[in-house]
Amino acid sequence: MVAAVTSALLACVLPPGRPQPPGPDAVSVAPARKDADGVMVHEVRSPYQAGTTLIRVLLPEKLEPGRKYPVVYVLPVEAGTESRYGDGLKEVQKLGLPDRLGAVFVAPTFSHIPWYADHPTRPEVRQQSYLLKVVVPFVEKTYPVRAEPGGRLLLGFSKSGWGAWSLMLRHPDVFGRAAAWDAPLVWAGPGKYGSGDIFGTAENFAGYRVTTLLEGNAAGLRRGKRLILLGYGNFRTEHQQAHALLERLKVPHEYRDGPARTHDWHSGWVKEAAELLLAPDGKD
Repeated sequence: MVAAVTSALLACVLPPGRPQPPGPDAVSVAPARKDADGVMVHEVRSPYQAGTTLIRVLLPEKLEPGRKYPVVYVLPVEAGTESRYGDGLKEVQKLGLPDRLGAVFVAPTFSHIPWYADHPTRPEVRQQSYLLKVVVPFVEKTYPVRAEPGGRLLLGFSKSGWGAWSLMLRHPDVFGRAAAWDAPLVWAGPGKYGSGDIFGTAENFAGYRVTTLLEGNAAGLRRGKRLILLGYGNFRTEHQQAHALLERLKVPHEYRDGPARTHDWHSGWVKEAAELLLAPDGKD
């Protein structure tokens, strides 16, 4: 089921805490082991993250020979394997979404609170580079998935909803769609929720700011419905403001003002978000 990973990708294991120049030869990804829930788990060492991180993969029960599947990247809101706000991949599994929707779901972990940015001076806090240069290439070398923007989809809430939009807007040639639920999308600067330690400076944050990216990319975003904005728990005002901005920019998008739900992975919003990500042309 799982193809062998090339030696170029799995060249060496990094010594703990020793920074090295980023590059594929400094990355080590272990063969998959199945956890107690049947999820494929790979341990990862790379210069983009401190210590060991994980790539967790949930496959359809029966993979069709020759078929390439879309991937939904289930982006975490917490560092490591912390689960104060639940576990997105467990919710996906509980709902049976890989088989119901015909997709592979992937949940990476991060050594620091994930805001999906690269710190300007700390090489072990380069979250965007880790996703783009380690996670996505490894998944596409190892599993039968579509290696194209339409097959790379981003799902998150709160920090990771913000990150999903920021990633897609910064890399529209890599990712096809992004879905955010209850996220501070109009946030104007770092500081809250551990973000200062990830962005480092206000100048660095500016390159990831969602509202600025929306305004700069509006023309290209009008060619398809690539952004999904669903209900709220803590950030209704921010969602309403993001929706108003998209309307002003004439950017097509899916929008739901509610219902209000608990701010976690298990409050009932994941199914609709995944369905919209995987629907043809972003329509339900």
